[in-house]
Amino acid sequence: MKKRMTILYDVGGKLYINLTNKCPCNCTFCIRHNGDGAYGSDSLWLEHEPSLDEVKEAFSKVDMSKYKEVVFCGYGEPMERVNEVIAVGEFVKATYGDVTVRLNTNGLGDKIHGVPTAKLLQGAVDIVSISLNSYCREKYNEVTRPKWDDAFDAMLSFAADCKSYLPQVVFTVVDVIPPEDISRAKALAMSIGIPLRVREYEN
Repeated sequence: MKKRMTILYDVGGKLYINLTNKCPCNCTFCIRHNGDGAYGSDSLWLEHEPSLDEVKEAFSKVDMSKYKEVVFCGYGEPMERVNEVIAVGEFVKATYGDVTVRLNTNGLGDKIHGVPTAKLLQGAVDIVSISLNSYCREKYNEVTRPKWDDAFDAMLSFAADCKSYLPQVVFTVVDVIPPEDISRAKALAMSIGIPLRVREYEN
């Protein structure tokens, strides 16, 4: 495992932010199982978790005129560092103006911190993309392998809260699960009023 301080990296013309390597899940399809980096990046295993000043310094070295969207997504769960997500999101909006801020999350911030977290993101994040991963607790636990048995319910509760506080919420599943499970996940997402996007597995 090579460690670097890759805080920012480009994926398809969007700027991704790598804040932590901590995660309460061990998903069967996690890209971390496949190598040290993603999408041609340098290693995303961090020497240490970057401070806010280090993140700001990394942004200062990037031509932000090239980017319309920044995404909290790296080799860990961004909501492990919810305060930094908020601070960086607010910094991006204050400094670079019309840039969309997206958070890719497993939706377990409430479990990680023991308090509701969706409202905290208000004003700092525009889009929350939540890994639904399956349609029921049993299947979710098989695929996601979270630290908590009730993680599925906590994730759904977080998603419902996000609808109240944030402009856009979306669920995702990865196409490693069976087609019938994807259909059931779509039905679940529809019942909650959140659109579902099916992601292609990257290996």
